[in-house]
Amino acid sequence: MKKLLMTATALAFGAVAGAAVVQAADVPMPWAYGFLTPPPATPPQPGGPPPAAPPPDNVTKLSVPGSNLAFTRAELTNRFGPADWFPQDHPPMPEIVAKGKEQANPQIFACSLCHYPNGKGRPENAAVSGLPYDYIVQTLNDFRAGNRKTSDPRKGNTNLMTNFAKGMTDAEIQQAATYFAAIPWTGPWIRVVESATAPKVRPQAGLFIPLEGAEAGVDPIGNRIVEVPEDTRAAEFTRDSRSGFVAYVPPGSLKKGENLVTNGVAADGSKVTACTVCHGPDLRGIGQAPPLAGRSASYIARQLYDMQHGARSGPWVLLMAPVVGKLAEEDLLTASAYIASLKP
Repeated sequence: MKKLLMTATALAFGAVAGAAVVQAADVPMPWAYGFLTPPPATPPQPGGPPPAAPPPDNVTKLSVPGSNLAFTRAELTNRFGPADWFPQDHPPMPEIVAKGKEQANPQIFACSLCHYPNGKGRPENAAVSGLPYDYIVQTLNDFRAGNRKTSDPRKGNTNLMTNFAKGMTDAEIQQAATYFAAIPWTGPWIRVVESATAPKVRPQAGLFIPLEGAEAGVDPIGNRIVEVPEDTRAAEFTRDSRSGFVAYVPPGSLKKGENLVTNGVAADGSKVTACTVCHGPDLRGIGQAPPLAGRSASYIARQLYDMQHGARSGPWVLLMAPVVGKLAEEDLLTASAYIASLKP
């Protein structure tokens, strides 16, 4: 493994010798962070607390296809023990994954709230099942150390993860990593569609939700990826952990992305290290280099952008930063689209 990392490091630095990581001189791609417009040049002044939302219904029992269980909205959205439709889909959850730490200060939400009990996650967070144990541990330690930030300050769940990681014990980090690493990454979870148009959407907590009724329709896709739930109700209301997502990408993205990812040819014809060198010929990972195939396109795009602009740092980024340092926004888009389209 050590020899592999040394080889990968040499290739990465050789690909763009002398290139420095781009420091946030341009604007984050809003679509990768779950927004329709770029962040404002001047951050808005903090106002008062938002109005309290009405408590979720704790009477009406809901159901989803394939499960013989029934839960209320209150049970499904409980931050410290969200209900689980499909306990047969995963091993028994450790306490930190199933319930978090309600009595801690600050509190730690259950990992299963955002990443789902099966670890498949959603575009606004991360798919963590099937990642290497050491990679998950390093990621949480990077959050602890302040090495995982966001290029778009509006994305609040990055700060939540930093606080959660700081509040977790080493043992809890190890338990969470052991649990999620043991769950195979299966798919398809993200369905990639090349299209000149995409559904009209509204941002909601980092996720795009298709508009309905009189507001529904399509917009030109332009230079963006629009990732939405396959079934909005299943994703947002019943939190069905078997209901995946669809990513609309510009026509021609997959062919361009394949050329970049497998051959190391960027949109402008320049050469970079192919992703397959470190992440494997099928992008299913090698050693501690994480598997990428079939994971969220918008998640991958914002991680690449954050690495490129210094918002994400840490030991593994030393390998990645020189490779992504000179990639254009089109390259980040096409690589992410192609990677998401692959079979896990």
